[in-house]
Order: sequence, then C-alpha cells, then structure tokens
Amino acid sequence: MFRTHTCGELRLSDSGKTVTLAGWVKKSRDLGGMTFIDLRDRYGITQLAFNMETDAALCAEARKLGREFVIQATGTVTERSSKNERIPTGEVEIIVTSFRVLNSSQTPPFTIEEETDGGDELRMKYRYLDLRRDTVRRNLELRHRMGSETRKYLDSLEFIEVETPVLIKSTPEGARDFVVPSRMNPGEFYALPQSPQTFKQLLMVSGFDKYYQIVKCFRDEDLRADRQPEFTQIDCEMSFVEQEDILNTFEGLVRHLFKTVKGIDIPPMQRMTYADAMRLYGSDKPDIRFGMPFVELNDLVKNKGFKVFDDAELVVGINAGGAAEFTRKQLDELTEFVKRPQIGATGLVYARFNADGTLKSSVDKFYDENELKIWASAFDAKPGDLMLILAGPADKVRKQLNELRLEMGNRLGLRSKDHYVCHWVVDFPLLEFDEESGRYHAMHHPFTSPKPEDIHLLDSNPGAVRANAYDMVINGVEVGGGSIRIYDRDLQMRMFRLLGFSEEEARKQFGFLMNAFEYGAPPHGGIAFGFDRLCSLFGGADVIRDFIAFPKNNAGRDVMIDSPSSIAEEQLKELNIQLRG
Repeated sequence: MFRTHTCGELRLSDSGKTVTLAGWVKKSRDLGGMTFIDLRDRYGITQLAFNMETDAALCAEARKLGREFVIQATGTVTERSSKNERIPTGEVEIIVTSFRVLNSSQTPPFTIEEETDGGDELRMKYRYLDLRRDTVRRNLELRHRMGSETRKYLDSLEFIEVETPVLIKSTPEGARDFVVPSRMNPGEFYALPQSPQTFKQLLMVSGFDKYYQIVKCFRDEDLRADRQPEFTQIDCEMSFVEQEDILNTFEGLVRHLFKTVKGIDIPPMQRMTYADAMRLYGSDKPDIRFGMPFVELNDLVKNKGFKVFDDAELVVGINAGGAAEFTRKQLDELTEFVKRPQIGATGLVYARFNADGTLKSSVDKFYDENELKIWASAFDAKPGDLMLILAGPADKVRKQLNELRLEMGNRLGLRSKDHYVCHWVVDFPLLEFDEESGRYHAMHHPFTSPKPEDIHLLDSNPGAVRANAYDMVINGVEVGGGSIRIYDRDLQMRMFRLLGFSEEEARKQFGFLMNAFEYGAPPHGGIAFGFDRLCSLFGGADVIRDFIAFPKNNAGRDVMIDSPSSIAEEQLKELNIQLRG
C-alpha cells in the first residue's frame, strides 16, 4: 500500500503506531539538528520529523525535498513537543524511519496557501495547482455535499433522476445557443441545451410524474461573476400539481440543504408578488435581510416650486435608519454613486432627522421644517434617520433607488453573508413588450402557463396577464425559478401566436411537443435551481467559479487548456464549414 492513513486522521491516541503516509510537501523547516516537513493531502496536514542525530543521512536527504514533491514516508506516531492547535493533527508528528520520492516538482508559480500570491488568471492557468489549496478544496467539498443532500431529499420523495440529451435542437427564444455542426448531416447543426425544458415536459407526458436531474446547461452570453458559459442546474418537474405543491416541495429542499449542510434552520418563506417587489424595492429579486422599503412622495412634494420634483413622473425614497450622522463627504459619495453611468440618476436629495429632533434637507429653499415633518411621517423616520430621495421616470428611478438601497445596506453593515433570508416572488408578468422588435416576448419561456383568472386578457390586454410563475430569492440573489406549464395544445398555440410565431414556425420548432400534448398530457410544473449559484451562496462567496472545478474566465476561455481554439482545415472540410477570409 502507498499509505496506511491519510494526512488528516492521526491523533494522540495513535501514538506508537508505525504508519505510512503519502502526499505533497507543503513546506519544510530546517532547524539544524531537526528537519520538519508538513505533508499534505486532500484530508489534511501531518508533520514529519527527521532527526540529524539518529539518522543524519535520512535527514540530509529530507533537506533536498522541494515544495510539492510527492513522497511516501514511513515512521512512528509520536506526541509533538510543540503542538499546533490550528490543525486537527497538531498534537502528533511522525518520526520518519524511511521515505521515498514518488515524483519531484518544479517550483509552483504561486504559493499554495490560503492567502496565495497568485492572481486570478495565473491560478486559472494552473488550476490543478489552485485546487490543492484548502480554500478551493473546501468549496468543492461543499458542492459535493450540496449535490449529495439534494439527491437524498428528492430520492426520499420518490423523484427519479433521468438524463436528457445534450445534443438537441436550436430554438429562437431565450439566450444564444452554442451550436454543434453535424458531419453526417451537412449544413445542419445541433445545439447544446440551455435547459432540459421540453424534455422534462415530455417526461411528464410519459408518466414519470417526479423527475429531477443535476444537469449541465449552456448559454452563449456575456459573462459576469455569477455566470459561466456552462453551468449546472438542479432541474425538476412534477405532474398533477399546482403552484402551491411546487413551492412547498422545493422550499422543503432548500430548508433541508440549509439544515444538513449549514446547520441552519430556515423559517417558512415569505411570499411576495412581483408587483409588490417592484413597488417596494425596485427589483424582482429584493434583498430583504434589511428594511428600507420605498416610500412614494408625489402627493407630498410636487407643486412646491422645486422643478426636479415637479417634472418627475415619480419621486420616491428610502429611510436609512441611524444614518443621520453621515458626513457631507459621505453624502457627496452617495450622490456620485447614483450618478455613475451604470445607475444614471441626475442627483440625490436628502433630509436628516437629527438626534435633537430638528430636520434639515438639501432642498430647504423649497421645503420648510413643517413640510419635512410630513416627509418624516411618511417615511416613519425617527431622530437619527436619514431620508434619501430620487426623482425621474418611474421605471428608471425604481431601479436607481434599488441600487442606492443595496449600497446603503452595505455601508450600514446590513448584508452579512452569514445571515440568510429566503423568500418567493410570485405572479410575474407573462409577457414583456420589446420596443425594438415590436412584439411580446415570454418573460420566462413560451411554455409558462398564464394564471387561469387572466386567460381572458390574452387577446385584449396581453401585457396585463400574470404568469403562473415563481422565483426563489436568497439574500437578493435569484437561485431558482419555474412555473406551472401549459399542457393544453390550443392554449400553447395561442401563446405561440402572441409571441409572433406563425403556425408553421411553431410546428417546425416545437411540433414534437405539440404532438405529445395530443396524447394525454397531465397538468405539470417545475423549477430549476442554479446549482453553482446556490453553492456560492452557501459558501459565502460572490463568484460562482470558485465552486467549479475547471471554470472559464470572464472572456469565456479556459486558459488552462487554451479553449476555445481553432481546428484543423481537414476537420472544417469534413464538417462542410468554410471560414471567411
């Protein structure tokens, strides 16, 4: 055997045992008469000790070992005289009697430590070395645990895991597809799935009433911290269910994950309509770890001679509790924050409710203290609070105030990553109108069912139709979303027509699904969770690639294997692809 124990399991109770360990040299320390080596594997670190007095030759050989050499060492477990309480094996060491080098190593391009000196690109290029760091290893162990507990929960409810195809058909809705040329079918292409949506619906038609899959999906879209070109979903579908059944089942999944993985009991989740989320927080995924709901002020502030408010479609603000002591410099920083191009506000109005009960604003020229008291009452403000107000076009100003609210949450320490608040957002609009194309698009996807009570509006007022759809939000991050599906062929065709599909186009793209609906499709619905995103939330990180073994960079490239890359001319000919010069 290469080893009798791992580098993380030996304890004081093992003293006197002869053991063999194998692993990587993390670091070595030469103290003259003694040489110590920290040997690391996936399970932990054990100190190896070499004594110059008892075996000078062995000690001399040990001093030649470089960082990340792979070695096998045999010796006796002994109590350490200088204990290390920071590691589980810190009470023992191995007095080495023999060792051998299994493989040497070049000096790594960055230190393999918790706090490494390697930048993102360098660590991505040598990802196999970065994966040796405890931080990254723990992230992947968390991911493994999340997957394991997900399967355990869904298996207990008689869900069945079914693999769906990876080479499928390109569809025009949603994000851009990654396409794959077919050598055997010249001029035709597969697409990689953005989700297994139609296949899981077909499984419901097939009678598999509870399906799940932890599945890879692909989208050719611009990247950011929480997005990768290939990502993983917990994909689920159920038959003979209504919205409440889905919410209860998958709220149960997330509560199970918090309990088993984090040891946290999550209370029952609140429900919030999309309309309320936008009205009170300016976001369809509000962070409700803290308050500061929006307060609309049109009736209180207009027609007072202040042109910014008089001309605005909406005047709206938030009350930042305890922030009245913000300095002028801090207020100027907030003004510059909202005026950044990515936010786009023209300015910021503020009113302090001072600790002594007086009120002072940045627009005192137009509003006296009695009027400011009316503001304070509307905000439910108390002495020590700071009211922050924006004005402008309604939709824009709500989005701008959402950004300001989140910034204030950060500045006031109200967004701790160790505090989790989960809730559902329901009753999304079914459709959104795109001015550029002059037609409606599905807010989720074309298979989402309208609320039964809104179906009569499909022809007369489609923009007012609510979807039988729902998103789960944790700490202001959308972690999952789904809907009750259309299972009636006629209603599905009606939906396609609303989205601008001709009958021929609908049949060409989705004829297989429409045909299936002719053979007894049950009522069904489902949800998909962003698995990478869930893992990063549980791990207290903002970047999902920290929880993916071999991620792409922000340009969608794998710098380790240098992909994507060009292919040989001969391959292009086989695929009937001609590149433009």
